[in-house]
Amino acid sequence: MKKSCICNQQEIINKIRKLWSQHVYWTRFFIISTAEELPDLKYVTDRLLKNPEDFANILKKFYGEKKAEEFKKLLTEHLNIAGELVNADKEKNTEKADILRKKWYANADDIAKFLSSINSYWCEQKWNEMMYSHLSMTEKEAEFRLKKEYLIDIEIFEFIEKEALEMGDYMTCGIIRQFFCN
Repeated sequence: MKKSCICNQQEIINKIRKLWSQHVYWTRFFIISTAEELPDLKYVTDRLLKNPEDFANILKKFYGEKKAEEFKKLLTEHLNIAGELVNADKEKNTEKADILRKKWYANADDIAKFLSSINSYWCEQKWNEMMYSHLSMTEKEAEFRLKKEYLIDIEIFEFIEKEALEMGDYMTCGIIRQFFCN
């Protein structure tokens, strides 16, 4: 394998891991800013909603503009639903939270189905498992932050961070297998 190919692969690994890490960090910052009613909420939200665009910029190099935009749309929907869910939980509106949770998991199904449709090395079931775990832990993170149970909130985030890197690795491995090994 050529050295330049390895560098390209390493660059892909680094970029995708960074994107998944940013996804969970900016989500965390959103949760904290919402729970604590911090004045930076608008700026944190704007930065969080840039993450799908950042993903699309990487994915379009491999899958083209249309598929990258579809992922951007799905991930933006994922974040918007999450934001609404955090706010519903903060308001203790369980009926609204239940509706949003169902919508959030349906979106996770859509993301898993979409990703598995564009890369044969990505398994829909594996993406579903990772997404469901991500949603569950993120909701717990928000729940404990809203209850001001900071230690548990932080402990959960450590698992979220680890999983984000695993999601990045899974995504990267699929891209490398699809585009560099055939």
